[in-house]
Amino acid sequence: MQERGHLVQGSLLSFPLPLLTALLCAVIAVLAAQLDLGRRQTAILFSMLFALFGVEALLVALRFGYGVETLVTFQRLLPLFVGPMMYLPFMALAVSVERFPGLLVRHLGGMAAVLLGLQLLPLRLGLADMVIVCSYLFYAVALVWRWWQGPDRLIHARLDAVRNVHRWMLWAAALLTVILLLEAAISVSFALRRSGQVASIISYGSILIILALLGVLFVLPRFLKKIPGRSRPVSVDGEAAKLEAAAYELLTTTKLYLDPDLSAQRLARRLSVPVRRLSNAINESKAMNVSQYVNGLRLAHAAELLRSCDDSVATIMVKSGFLTRSNFYREFQRVYGCSPAAYRQGSPEQRGP
Repeated sequence: MQERGHLVQGSLLSFPLPLLTALLCAVIAVLAAQLDLGRRQTAILFSMLFALFGVEALLVALRFGYGVETLVTFQRLLPLFVGPMMYLPFMALAVSVERFPGLLVRHLGGMAAVLLGLQLLPLRLGLADMVIVCSYLFYAVALVWRWWQGPDRLIHARLDAVRNVHRWMLWAAALLTVILLLEAAISVSFALRRSGQVASIISYGSILIILALLGVLFVLPRFLKKIPGRSRPVSVDGEAAKLEAAAYELLTTTKLYLDPDLSAQRLARRLSVPVRRLSNAINESKAMNVSQYVNGLRLAHAAELLRSCDDSVATIMVKSGFLTRSNFYREFQRVYGCSPAAYRQGSPEQRGP
């Protein structure tokens, strides 16, 4: 969170709450680097996000708690990167490996260009504040939009984590909104020359953020890599192939893949193996995660229905276990090279994946 204006002497606690916020962010940044949500980039970006929060909170503590003003400009402009850094970890799970580097460059490069522009222009607090608040609003709306598209858009997320990650998008948008409101309140206080209110806003805002960080610390361990308990490596020619074959047989004989609420944990329980071992086996033998593996079976089922019945595409989508139209159409296009409607109308020789 960004704070601005002149130093507020003696109005923060002797141990500034932003300093506690910085310490919590540092701990979470270390833990976030060990997240296992489906792609390594997501863990790295989440770690960088909390490191960014930690640096900003530390600068606020030094400035308003101890009167250190040498890094005021840096502290004022650093929040420009909060929005994209909160958005990009989710996008790493939602777009293809080929598209993500370009997305990364556009969002972070765009903010770097804005930062450079603000540095070249005569620094006006009102302009910088407006740009930062607009960036919060833009990325909050973008996160809500991505959340609205449904969990199926998170194509690279672990099957057992996808619903939690989908819910986190909404919480991230809510956090950006809270930060936006705090920023606006601080700006108004300085505009009205009520600097005495700023420390109170910082303190109360820090309490809200600390509570949110404690919630993150409570939830995060469930999604960390379980290195000590990690299953021993399996070979493609041996146990991995056998376990993948067992998973395939279970999924196809019971039609379990048609259940939109299927999770990797549930599938692993049915096979009486640890979820990590199942995930490793499918990754080793098929070079994909569990979610992609299950979606492949769903797509094959949808293709069969398109060939054999007159149900609408929307009905077939639901019958095949997909939750959202966008994900169904995108994945079908990727595998079969055409839309479901075009596939239905095409000749048999055009229908192979």
